[in-house]
Amino acid sequence: MRNDGTLMKVKLSHIYAVVAMAPAALFAGPYDGVYRQTANAECSLVGVDGGSLKIENNIFYGVEVECRMTSPVDIVDMDATLYEMQCSGDGQTWTERAMLMPDAEDTGLYMIWSGYAFRYDRCDDPGS
Repeated sequence: MRNDGTLMKVKLSHIYAVVAMAPAALFAGPYDGVYRQTANAECSLVGVDGGSLKIENNIFYGVEVECRMTSPVDIVDMDATLYEMQCSGDGQTWTERAMLMPDAEDTGLYMIWSGYAFRYDRCDDPGS
C-alpha cells in the first residue's frame, strides 16, 4: 500500500474550507437578514432613510446607527430573545435592551425597545 500525498492534500483542503467557514457560522444569529423599514423601502439600501435595516452576525445596522447585540436571554415560551444593545451613531454611544421575535408567519421581525414596538418585513432578495 502506498502513501498518496495527493489524497492527503485533498482531504486537508476540505478541512481547511470547513474551518474557514466556521467563524461566520459561529457568529450568525437567529435574526440575521435584511428587513424593510416601511412597505416600500429599498432592500438594497441599508442604514438610510427610506432603506432597510440589517442584522448580521449579531450586529444591528439601523439608520445611521450600529448596535452590537450582546448577552442574549431566551424568553420562555415566546420564541423571542432579549438583547443588550451596545449602540453607536451620530458621535454618541449608549446601551439599551431590546427584544426580538419573529412574527407568526416567520416572514418578518418584531423589535421592541423601551416604549416602542416595530414590525419589519423580511427582504426576500436584498437587491429588490
